[in-house]
Amino acid sequence: MAKLKITQTKSGIGYKQNQRDTLRSLGLKRMHDTVVQEDRPEIRGMVKAIPHLVTVEEVE
Repeated sequence: MAKLKITQTKSGIGYKQNQRDTLRSLGLKRMHDTVVQEDRPEIRGMVKAIPHLVTVEEVE
């Protein structure tokens, strides 16, 4: 199964609480943090909610 490499590129400060909560539930705590998650619909939905705060790459 493919994996997604998710990197936080912008701070969550000044954005709505639900967007900051989404960053936290993805496992991102500060700028330039990177996590690798399974490519599942739930993760894709979270990333789609905050595309202005993260970058996403597909990795094997």
